Amino acid sequence: MTPFNLFAAAAALIAALGLAGCKDEKASSEQAAAPAQSFQWKMVTAWPKNYPGLGTAAERLAERVATMSGGRLTIKVYAGGELVPPLEVFDAVSRGTAELGHGAAYYWKGKVPAAQFFTAVPFGLSTPEMNAWLSKGGGQALWDEAYAPYGVKPLVVGNTGMQMGGWYNKEINALDDLKGLKIRMPGLGGEVLSKLGATTVNLPGGEVFTALQTNAIDASDWVSPYNDLAFGLHKAAKFYYYPGWQEPQAVLELLINQKALDSLPADLQAILTEAARAASQDMLDDYVYHNALALAELKQQGTQLKRFPDEVLAALQRETEVVLGELAAQSELNGRIWASMKAFQAQTSQMHQLSEKELYNWR
Repeated sequence: MTPFNLFAAAAALIAALGLAGCKDEKASSEQAAAPAQSFQWKMVTAWPKNYPGLGTAAERLAERVATMSGGRLTIKVYAGGELVPPLEVFDAVSRGTAELGHGAAYYWKGKVPAAQFFTAVPFGLSTPEMNAWLSKGGGQALWDEAYAPYGVKPLVVGNTGMQMGGWYNKEINALDDLKGLKIRMPGLGGEVLSKLGATTVNLPGGEVFTALQTNAIDASDWVSPYNDLAFGLHKAAKFYYYPGWQEPQAVLELLINQKALDSLPADLQAILTEAARAASQDMLDDYVYHNALALAELKQQGTQLKRFPDEVLAALQRETEVVLGELAAQSELNGRIWASMKAFQAQTSQMHQLSEKELYNWR
């Protein structure tokens, strides 16, 4: 090949490489310029609009997701009753009426009996224990399994911490005082009270005050001083009982329609997951801070604090074992959930006997 031909071949090769480079740069530029896909979702909740701790947590979650995603995932929040009734949140997410739901798992016990394990178990796991069981002890996988047939993915989105025993218009001085009482209490706690002769009902939080005030019910649990003061329950019932045997902690859950979740790109899925994790810690901090302030206010307004008698607590604990055994026997899945939770509680209790319990006793 002559020097001229070599030069011509080299020039042609350089030109080809340059053209290819230009094409690659153009493709990259066009790809970078293409707008990222955005999503507009709906979230239905079981709470009154902007209700302290619960309703505000849902709003904060939506704001956090919008900020973290740069506006690519926006969430419109609906209070209970605005789009669907509070106790129909699970069905709405399962059907795809809304992509997200914000509520408490034991509200759906009629559809998913196993759901009751994932809010609170009477005399059961504390808040840090429950969080650790779900994230490290296999609880999340069991929760996923329980909801998978309905096309719903659950995540922890908050926790109220330990609750109070509830508001009563009659004093509980002995076990027989529970008999015949009509008490608003959802979940496993309600089933335990039924074993001891009470009649239990499941009402949305927004209906509790009126039901107590009109004597449609004799007693009701709700949450703890922060939320109970906001609803004015101290104006509808005489006695405020403790401890919250029925809910040593209470998980709030984020329900996600599985098909909608699968439609999100990986980064938005991660943003939603981490936003829920942040919301969970934020809610717990909220309750620790505001419960202390609200309790002081309730005392100032004359609320009569009462401790359940030991006889009553012993009976409640005894019947709890019966109720949980019956629930565990209903299905193979229920049995695995209860066995896992019990084993985890036994394991962690050994440490807490030496740490938190000893400290609290001396404080």
